[in-house]
Amino acid sequence: MQQFFKKTDLTGDFWGGLAAMLVALPAAIAFGVTIYSAISPAHAALGALAGIIGATVIGLIAAILGGTDRLISAPCAPAAAVLSAFAIGLVQDGESAGNIVLMLLLLGILAGLFQVLFGMVGIGRLIKYIPYPVVSGYLTGVGLIIIGSQISKLFGTSGEISWYQSVTSPWLWDWRALAVGAATIAAMLIGPSITHRFPGTILGIVAGLATYFGLATQDASLLEVAGNPLLVGPLGASSEGYFASIAGRWHELGGIHLAQVAALLGSALTLAVLLSIDTLKTCVVLDQMTRSQHEPNRELIAQGVANIASSSIGGIPGAGTMGATLVNLSSGATTRASGVVEGISALVFALLLSNFIAWIPVAVLAGILIAVGLRMIDREPLRFIQSPATVFDFAVVLVVIIVALSIGLIAASAVGVAMAIVLFLREQIGGSVVRHKFYVNQMSSTWHRPEAETRVLEHKGDQAVIFTLQGSLFFGTTQQLNALLDPEIKTRNFIILDMKRVQSVDVTAAHLLRQVRDALAERHALLILSNVHEKLPNGRNLREFLEQTGVTENSDTVRLFPELDSAIEWVEDRLLGEEERAQTAPEVALRLDEMELFKDRKDETLADLEASLENRVYAAGEAIYSLGSPGDAIYLIRRGSVKIFAPLGAGRTRHIATFGRGDFFGGQAFLDGRPRGNDAIAASETEFFVLSLEHFNKLADEHKKLAFTLLAAISRSLAMRLRHADTEIAMLQEY
Repeated sequence: MQQFFKKTDLTGDFWGGLAAMLVALPAAIAFGVTIYSAISPAHAALGALAGIIGATVIGLIAAILGGTDRLISAPCAPAAAVLSAFAIGLVQDGESAGNIVLMLLLLGILAGLFQVLFGMVGIGRLIKYIPYPVVSGYLTGVGLIIIGSQISKLFGTSGEISWYQSVTSPWLWDWRALAVGAATIAAMLIGPSITHRFPGTILGIVAGLATYFGLATQDASLLEVAGNPLLVGPLGASSEGYFASIAGRWHELGGIHLAQVAALLGSALTLAVLLSIDTLKTCVVLDQMTRSQHEPNRELIAQGVANIASSSIGGIPGAGTMGATLVNLSSGATTRASGVVEGISALVFALLLSNFIAWIPVAVLAGILIAVGLRMIDREPLRFIQSPATVFDFAVVLVVIIVALSIGLIAASAVGVAMAIVLFLREQIGGSVVRHKFYVNQMSSTWHRPEAETRVLEHKGDQAVIFTLQGSLFFGTTQQLNALLDPEIKTRNFIILDMKRVQSVDVTAAHLLRQVRDALAERHALLILSNVHEKLPNGRNLREFLEQTGVTENSDTVRLFPELDSAIEWVEDRLLGEEERAQTAPEVALRLDEMELFKDRKDETLADLEASLENRVYAAGEAIYSLGSPGDAIYLIRRGSVKIFAPLGAGRTRHIATFGRGDFFGGQAFLDGRPRGNDAIAASETEFFVLSLEHFNKLADEHKKLAFTLLAAISRSLAMRLRHADTEIAMLQEY
């Protein structure tokens, strides 16, 4: 309870809940009348009571069990659209009125159960990913259905004729109903722009009632409740009335066949999805306005339980409603207690004003729903026509609306899901699955090669091409990937596919990789895959999947590497013939004159230099220097290799370079005198010539030319590395 009542001062929640009730209750009554009038005009009062029960039960339970502050839940337009269409279908099939009422209750219960299931399996977080064009089409379709269902009531014509027959048959109109309904609609749409103190629904009811009783001064028959088709009429909530009728219907439950219940599942699923979308859409807007964060799955469970309870005792289902919620927020509500106030006050007002409710004109309720339907029509997609890039999105909206109006909301939901898939495929196919394309002479590994080897790689590097892939590799993008790979398959000895940014891979893409592998094998070329993760974002183990689909079954034709850099390094070694040399001769420590930095130097000069050098050996994994240590020495590698790691912050580092036999490192800090900017770790047992700054200064005093020559050689090598780095940066910026 302490968590529920977050503040001791609940004044804002009281007035917010009361104001929200003034919006939610009339709309709930109107929705109930719409649904039950579809059975027969005599059921209008039954529908009004069903709306009251729904506003009370859903308002209370959803607020108590839910987790969204200020959210008001009540019967809503999607429920009215689905249930009224369902009732009309049963009437056309010749079902009895009693069975139709029972089927409506079962439909609400099943929809609630679906919502509870959605919340329990975590679908609440997924519903918000339904594309906007699909949701827009849904809501506009529901709005138009609501408007269409109220046309006959607005014009006062018989409910047995269609809306377009009502519109085109002015001789059938009851001008009194039309005047009342028009006054209601005008007040609801125009009133809020004049005054913000009263909700539009209240203004509409007042305007409609004023018009009705104004007409009653000229027509005394309007002051009679009994037998007056223009009024809702008595609710009949006695023990012999509504609740006794509902209890009687439940006793007839055994007469419902399993096939009839199964037939409800499609409608129940559609209703559950629409109610869930309506609720979560309202929650998202509320989060944006209050800088809060709702719990979608908890909210769906609460809404489902509320709809089960409401339908079980004869109420109609509902959802978190936008209009009442915004009124609640603007009236000062801060917690879920405002929802409880709304539910209780709906019941109290209904009991106190039950006689008044009987005097509400049907045209007033029709006007309220038409205004609600008009507000549900989303006009934003009209902008989509202005650009060729969004015309298809407009077509999606239009198709969903047309199917909803011509076939039904169940079919519209199926079409909406199909169109959502089409939208997804369009985006996936429209984007490129290749992020970058390089050759090895454009993008080298982090292994710093001696100058002679670098020139060999510049010449032979175009034998290996690198594709960094992205997005989803599936049947919709394999043709695009195949078109990009095909020219390279015929000419390159190595094709590297980096999978680091790949989101998913399907069987069709795996089949393409097998074809690429086999085509390369015919030329004795290799397919190389890097960053083959054991867990993709979709949960699939990519390494295992490639094994199961036969892509990696033969290590002679395809190789896997944990990262792109190691793959490039492996290819570089083969282009240089390093693997063959490593297999034929063990690595021996280089003499000073064998190092590229000192080639073509005089022996006596090198002898003086070597006298200033210190020979050191480091074990594999041993730190040579660390970040921040003095840059007072330069290291010449006689044998072994060293890896350089740059800091990323929060204790993390990244491997940025590898230096091998005959190379040097540490020159930058040696030249500028600043502390080390990285860590150097021996990758294997490594032997060095180490020239300290102290010994270099002594050497410079005695052999100025030698010192100058040494600095020139170091600077030249650093310049070459910088030039190569600039080329790689330029290539990256191009993409």
